[in-house]
Amino acid sequence: MFNFSFDKRIIYILIGIIVLSNIMTYINNPSALFALLASIPGVLLAITFHEFAHGFVAYKLGDNTAKNEGRLSLNPFDHLDPIGSLMLLFAGFGWGKPVPVNPRNYTRKISMEKGEAIVSAAGPMMNFLLAIIFTFIYFALYRFSGVEFLSSTIGQIIMLLINVSISINIGLGVFNLIPLPPLDGSKIIMPFLPYKAKQWFVNNEQIFSIIFVILWITGIAGTIISPVINGITSGILNLGHIIIG
Repeated sequence: MFNFSFDKRIIYILIGIIVLSNIMTYINNPSALFALLASIPGVLLAITFHEFAHGFVAYKLGDNTAKNEGRLSLNPFDHLDPIGSLMLLFAGFGWGKPVPVNPRNYTRKISMEKGEAIVSAAGPMMNFLLAIIFTFIYFALYRFSGVEFLSSTIGQIIMLLINVSISINIGLGVFNLIPLPPLDGSKIIMPFLPYKAKQWFVNNEQIFSIIFVILWITGIAGTIISPVINGITSGILNLGHIIIG
């Protein structure tokens, strides 16, 4: 079932439709355009640290592939995927350029499958960690910087950038935990699946990409993961409030 090949240009066409429809919205709404520009730093940070985390954890498990190809880097241009970045900006979900890893190089203390799961989980966990760090910074500035800073133009822009970065990192983290190939979540659950289920996921990986894009266009995917994003956001903000006040 679902095991057939397709032209990947179909995905690019669907993505193009999403991007173009959102561009028209931004052109007709200056405030939305400003919000889009404010999200760019958050997108760069989220994708860069997400992909770096994959490569770093793989390196710690014994795989030098990412390091040898220059991907153990915090340079955003080493990790940005043009289409994935546009999607994150305009559609609310996206991806970076996958970090190359070779599970055969992982330490033999764990299985290759478990190693892949750990490496895959590193990206989303890094995004959640960044969201927590930015939350602490946000609350610290709000508590200690004073009214003069918070009411200034610079202060408001800084607080906006931090706030947007929190949202983007949580969104990217949750999105990548969806257990559908080729997202990180599918590799995280692999060690827990029976053999036939694993083969079914691998054999139908391509079609899942189209299914997911369709689900997102129709709003079904957003309806499913929005409560998760909202719940994690509330939890992180409450944590910042409790610790910093």
